[in-house]
Amino acid sequence: MIELQRCSDKEQWDDYILENGGHPLQLWGWGQVKTGHGWKAERVFAYDDETIVGAAQVLIRRLPSPFKSFAYIPRGPLVESAHSADFLNALSGLVKRDHHSLALSIEPDELDFEIPTGWVRSPNKVLPAETILLDLTQTESDLLAGMAKKTRQYIRKSAADVVIKQVKNRDEIDACLDLYEQTSKRAGFNTHDRQYYLDVFLQMQDHSPIYIAYDGDQPVAFLWLAITEKTAYELYGGMNDRGQELRANYALKWHVMKKVKEWGLERYDFGGLVAGGVATFKQGWSPDSTLFAGTFDKSLSPLYALWVKGLPIAKKTLQKVRRKK
Repeated sequence: MIELQRCSDKEQWDDYILENGGHPLQLWGWGQVKTGHGWKAERVFAYDDETIVGAAQVLIRRLPSPFKSFAYIPRGPLVESAHSADFLNALSGLVKRDHHSLALSIEPDELDFEIPTGWVRSPNKVLPAETILLDLTQTESDLLAGMAKKTRQYIRKSAADVVIKQVKNRDEIDACLDLYEQTSKRAGFNTHDRQYYLDVFLQMQDHSPIYIAYDGDQPVAFLWLAITEKTAYELYGGMNDRGQELRANYALKWHVMKKVKEWGLERYDFGGLVAGGVATFKQGWSPDSTLFAGTFDKSLSPLYALWVKGLPIAKKTLQKVRRKK
């Protein structure tokens, strides 16, 4: 029988996530980032007798009355398949009892997922299910061979025009965020305040490397990752007009991809596919997209149906408010 125990030891938690192939969004530091920006992080181990058989970093968000709260597990839980249903149902009971959550939502780091009894596929999502997921155990030659011809050409051309360095200090982070703000205005998406990104850098540390491309001494593009022993996951990226002219993002992404491959990582996740030019750029790196299992909910309140219907409207309203600001 599964027994739940909260974990308050960062080293113990991260060791388990790293040693068992967990996703970067299940690392302790990611929970700390979210804790500083409106969420609460619960790290929970599942024990079978004295053996840990699963782990889940659960993020809790307080909601306006009468909804109480919402519980969410990004790219988790990390659990042995034989214990998955029991662990998820026990977690559901925990967040309902301790946080009065109206639902527990999960987005497993799996391509196939057997839905436990009482769970449903959610109409809402936090992370995109479709992405480009490259197998880094391939040789560099094989990775290049899988790319579109123009992608290979742009990698070679842009590599001759830019210098790429790893970000080490606050000034370089500010330069990246300047690029990101320009990118968001050009592409029409919202961003967090700068402190959020600084917290990612401070809390994730070596598990969140950032690389920046320069034209001379001017930053023109950046790429920001979250990593574990197995997975590189793209968090943020962007470039200015000069970066677009140089196609600096091609040389930059290939440089970063080779770097994490050198470190022994096994897969590179492009962080999702969205419509438009960004998707076209990403699809040039592989003809095949990967579809994760998706988003699944366990209803814990009679208000769940109202929440499901109202959430898309609330998101659109919030996006409009942010754009006006």
